[in-house]
Formats: sequence, C-alpha cells, structure tokens
Amino acid sequence: MDKTILVNKNNYIKDSYLKKITLIETKDVGEHVVFIEKETYQAYLNLKDFIKDKLNIEIGIDSAYRSFEKQQEIYDDFLIKYGKSYTEKVVALPKTSEHHTGLAIDISIKKNNKFLNENKDLEKEEETFKKIHKYLYNFGFILRYPKNKENITGYQYEPWHIRYVGKIVAKIIYDNNLTLEEYLTNFSGVLLVNKEKGMTSFDVVHKVSHLLGIKKVGHTGTLDPIASGVLVLTIGRATKLGEVLTATNKEYIAQVEIGKYTDTLDTTGIIIKEKQSHKKIDLESLIKSYQKTYLQELPIYSAVKVNGKKLYEYARNNEKVKLPKKEVTIKEIELLKTNDNSFSFRCLVSKGTYIRSLIRDMGQSIDEYFCMSDLIRTKQGKFSLKDAYSLDEIESNKFHILSLKEVLQDYPTIIVDDKLKKKIINGRPIKNIYNIKDKVLFEDKNHKLLAIYQKDNTNLKIYKMLIQQMNYN
Repeated sequence: MDKTILVNKNNYIKDSYLKKITLIETKDVGEHVVFIEKETYQAYLNLKDFIKDKLNIEIGIDSAYRSFEKQQEIYDDFLIKYGKSYTEKVVALPKTSEHHTGLAIDISIKKNNKFLNENKDLEKEEETFKKIHKYLYNFGFILRYPKNKENITGYQYEPWHIRYVGKIVAKIIYDNNLTLEEYLTNFSGVLLVNKEKGMTSFDVVHKVSHLLGIKKVGHTGTLDPIASGVLVLTIGRATKLGEVLTATNKEYIAQVEIGKYTDTLDTTGIIIKEKQSHKKIDLESLIKSYQKTYLQELPIYSAVKVNGKKLYEYARNNEKVKLPKKEVTIKEIELLKTNDNSFSFRCLVSKGTYIRSLIRDMGQSIDEYFCMSDLIRTKQGKFSLKDAYSLDEIESNKFHILSLKEVLQDYPTIIVDDKLKKKIINGRPIKNIYNIKDKVLFEDKNHKLLAIYQKDNTNLKIYKMLIQQMNYN
C-alpha cells in the first residue's frame, strides 16, 4: 500500500492503487456503514482512545472511503446548497478526492452527547481540533488541509480532515510544517545510514525510499555488500548535490586475510591463487610504505565504465579488458591488529580509492596474496559513522534527517532581497560584489535556500538550484 499517494486536483487516483487497498467495514457517527483502509482504521482507533484518555474528547468517523459515485453525489449536493464557488473550495471532483484512498478520515467531535456533522458547527470547534492536531503524528496522521496552505493544497482549511501516511512521514511533515504536496515535491535532506554487511547500497536506498514514501532517494558513494559503515543518502533535491557532498576523503577500517587471491579481491569471490606464507611479514613497515600517492589499477568487479560497459559486465561475460588505472592518495594509514593469517588497518584515502585494490597491491609488493575479508567505512568527508543510523533505528522512527542548511553550513551565506531573488531563481548570473572566492549559498529574507552560485571571473553563475517553485492551482 502506498501510504503517501498524492491525490488532489492535479493528481487523479490510479486504478492500480484501488485494486491493492484492503477496506474493512465499520460505522460512522450516524451508525451508517462506512469503509476504511485496514491499517488506517487501527491507527484511528489508537488515536481515538488516546484523545479520549488524554484530552477527554470523543471523536468519531464522519466520512472515510468514498466511491466515485458517492463523491459525485456529495459534489452535486454542495452545488445545490452552497453554489459553485464554495463547493470548489471544499469538495473534490470524483477521482481527485483523498477519500478514494481509504486513508483519509473526516472526524467529528461529540458535544453535549451529540456528534457534530455540519461544517458550520465543526468550524466553531477550531480550538478543540487544535488540541487534537498536536498528537496526530504519533499515530501516523497529518492534518491534510492546514491553515494558510490553501494555495498549495487547493482547498480551504479543514481542521477535521486527517490523512494517514504512517508515523515516520507524519513526524517529518509535522516537524517541518509541510503539506503532503510540499513533502513529496520539495522536502530535501541527507540521511546517514549505518549500512549493515550483506546488503547492497541499492538495497538500502530502496528500503529508505519505501519508508519515507519518496521515490527520489540516492547515495553519494557505493559500499560493497561485504562492507558496512556510513552510507550518505540524499533525499529529494539533495540528490542534485552528489558532487557537493561527495567528499575527497574517506576513512575505512579493513580486515585482511593472508594467503588468498580471488577474482573480486575479497573473500566473497572465487579463489584464483592460494598459498601459505612461511616468512615473517613486517606489516608495520609495509603499511607505512603505502602512505603515498600512486597509480592504482581498478578491480575488474567494479561499476567503472570502459568503452561504455561496466567492468563487472566484462568479468561476468569472461571478456578481456584492459583495466584502467587511477591516481589515488593514501593520506593516513596505520596497522591496528595482527594475527597469524590476518591483520587489520585504518586508512584515510582520496575519493575513488578501492580498498580491495590497495590490499591486493600491498600483497603483490612483497610477493604475497592478500584478500579483503571485512571493511567498515567510518567516515565520508565530514560525515561520521557515529552519527549514522541503522535501518532498525530508522524503521523505529529514531533518526534525524540533516537539512540542506545543516549540510551546507560551511558555505558563506548571503540573504537577498526580492529583486535579486527573482534573478537567482531564474538562474541568471549576478555581479560578484561580495568578493566570493569559490561558492556561495543564497537565501531569501525568510531564510529559504535558493541556490548555490560559484565564481566565474567577475560574476557569479548558477551552480546548483535549491528551490523548486510550486503551483497547485
């Protein structure tokens, strides 16, 4: 079930969604049969019990799932009673109503032992609704049509209309004062994940994308399945900032097995050569000798392209290919532990360095076979493993998404007036009257991020646009 499905005046509900939802039967405040999506109903019952215990307010379902025919009936009824102008502000046309999802509920409040069911009566209970709104996200609900967001949602403020999106998304929307449209279209950030061993980087991206209900999720540096550690995920417009966030330095802790050489250069691969070493290896000196810049041959099992084809595709097809070399810098390296047939080390390396290849090269330089058996990425630029979250923590809603402001706080920031803002959002070059040496971050007077510009002779030109114009009317 797609809990973040967007249905509004510009987004019709899809038949494929309608075929997947599971509706259950219950009763509304008038004791009429209504239907509601199964998970949404359980969340509603939990909310209802909590509101009763905490606030001594009794709520009930006034409306939930609606068929296209029922929505047309309501629309026609409002046209007769209130006219076209008012109807278009409060009632959706068939196929554009959230009530088709089964995730939306119009709640009623009981007052003087009677549930209110007229909009004019419910509107008088705004203060009561506000008390309820504070707790919605704890149960996975959002206020779907908040005040002062009419130009985005297309509908006037409805304090009774709540929408189930799940606890993770609901908290983000609540914390950032967003509508569902803004969340899906304009929410951006960076999430640091502690990738567990055995998963691909794509597996993590897919999982987080599903949990957040956002399709636009990427990462800034692949970790092999054998590796664990910090994986920097970009969300929304932050996916445009890959090259900004991709650090020149990465830190790893690697475990090495002595005596084996595999096709993948790690213990997940097929053993090609194997021998037992009978000599004492001076690992301390060997490790220190690799604190340098050198040309590193890329591993055949990598995603680097040669003649338009990824290297691992050559390997899988048993095709020969000349492996490219790349200059890499091992900035820091130190031996950590040693055993009879293994050792571990920490290293700080430049972007593009393959630790598997570094380990291979160490072995070859002393006529030994070295193979990577474990790898932990502890840092990627300024992002550290200690600040990363496991997938279990993310699923439990115990995580923090770094905002673009937090991520870009090292950039000089300039607040601009409306006239300059218009130039910036249109991507036009501007005079470098600020004496910017490299890049600069522009904000509007409301501290909304606009764009990153970079120096271009005497001007500043657009580098990355950060704002997205939204128009739902």
